[in-house]
Amino acid sequence: MSINKKVLAIKYRPQFFDELVGQKIIVQAIKKSIELNKIPNAFLFTGIRGVGKTTIARILAKSLNCLNLNKENCVNNQCDNCKQISDSRHIDVLEIDAASKTGVDDVRDLIEFSRYGPTSSKYKIFIIDEVHMLSKQAFNALLKTLEEPPEYLKFIFATTEVNKIPITVLSRCQRFDLMRISYDELLIFLKRVISMEEKVLDEDILKLIVKISEGSVRDALSLLDRLLLSDNENNKKLDLESAQEIFGYFDKSYILDLITELLKGNENKVLEFYKNIYNQGVEPKLFINNFLEIIYYLKNHNSINSLSSSIEFTETDFKRIKNLASKIDSKTILLFWEFSVNILKEISLVANQHLAVEMFLIRLMYLKRKTPGEIDTFEDLSNIGFSEKDDLKNDDYTKKKEKDLNNNKTINQIKFSSQEQQKISPENEKISNKSKINSFSELISMCILKKEINLKYELENNVNLISFKNNNIEISFNENLDKDFIKNLTSKLLDWTGERWIILLSKKIGSKTMKEIQNQDKKNKLENIKNSNTYKKAKDLFPDLEIINIKNLEEDSNE
Repeated sequence: MSINKKVLAIKYRPQFFDELVGQKIIVQAIKKSIELNKIPNAFLFTGIRGVGKTTIARILAKSLNCLNLNKENCVNNQCDNCKQISDSRHIDVLEIDAASKTGVDDVRDLIEFSRYGPTSSKYKIFIIDEVHMLSKQAFNALLKTLEEPPEYLKFIFATTEVNKIPITVLSRCQRFDLMRISYDELLIFLKRVISMEEKVLDEDILKLIVKISEGSVRDALSLLDRLLLSDNENNKKLDLESAQEIFGYFDKSYILDLITELLKGNENKVLEFYKNIYNQGVEPKLFINNFLEIIYYLKNHNSINSLSSSIEFTETDFKRIKNLASKIDSKTILLFWEFSVNILKEISLVANQHLAVEMFLIRLMYLKRKTPGEIDTFEDLSNIGFSEKDDLKNDDYTKKKEKDLNNNKTINQIKFSSQEQQKISPENEKISNKSKINSFSELISMCILKKEINLKYELENNVNLISFKNNNIEISFNENLDKDFIKNLTSKLLDWTGERWIILLSKKIGSKTMKEIQNQDKKNKLENIKNSNTYKKAKDLFPDLEIINIKNLEEDSNE
């Protein structure tokens, strides 16, 4: 390996096939094709960043143009061709960045250059990095040469987004998919680098680097470089906590503490843990994703031993996960998962995402109830209700709720604290001159009377009514419905009628919206008019006559 570079990612870049980390199967296939002299016209290497695509391309170019008959000799004493290719100055090996040369003119120049044979080696080789960046016209210009190139010409492509390459190009290449470097292989490689650098780092820190790099050798070396620079500045041995701070990474055991307190209903502790995590620079979406990861481990704690090499938990954390998981039923864990996924969708709608996560955690505590023999569990989604926190801590809260009147299976029944069966204050008992609303049409009329235009719009355009009786309104689920609709309607109905109403969202298919009914009615009237004799006579007199709309003048004047 080259030792004249200061950046570790360049200093320890492999120069020969045997130095590559991972990718053994691909290396064996390439070596075999060279030995048998069955070399394809074009190679395509694809994979995530930092797994060796461009590196393998350069090593392949050296193997094809090496002057030594026994190519193993170049490991210790490189030939002139290998040296020049390593330094990117060989006249017959042209390395192109497709991100900066994407046009058809660049490819035409390349094809024109390919007409001339190699000057000092066996093959003329074009290495095109990030080949997916080429334009459609550039790919088309390349097709003919790619399929039937001269014997001396070879193409080597590298890309991170193989799906963007036309199938006509893919079919002309021999494709190699480079996999992420395994946890163990990358850890062994980092230990070797540390040894060669004559540094000392705890193995836990190296494991953290492997975890963050996600199978990328370049990322791992860059993180290690940053860590060694920090170590030199402080002149003291780094510990795991300092390394996490340098990388902006937080210990996921904090989330375990948070979940434990959440299940106990300790709101102050939960918010304190989350704020500590947030103050470490962890974005709300990243926190939710890590929260989901912990939930996954809680659900699959029986197989957690097989995951121990790929996550950063300690043995103590493993025991905590298993102990916690054994006291929570699967329904509770799955409910955690469902609410966490939902908050990921909702969080982008809120300006301050940090506050949204806090409310999400509080919401989980407000939904829980205690069951004998379990730490905590949650009510079924179809019966979820938001109630006062004091009620949650009351032992009587564990009593079963009354069955629904019609025993319907509703989803996302939304009830607010104002709808709970509480004693009405004397002031509320004195409510007078309240209206009585007996039908859906009367409700819309009331909105017009009270000038609640937004509410009227939602009722007419986005509400599919199922039933309307006994202060209960059941409507079918509609994604276009405003998120605050039920809250606003419940509040207004209480003001207008002096009574409490329950709004249900159901999976049942409701009737058409008022707007759809009105449009259909208008369409039918329009058809009837067009089929009338009067219209036909008018059409005979005026052939270009066309009725496009009808209006009720009495209704317009009333409005």
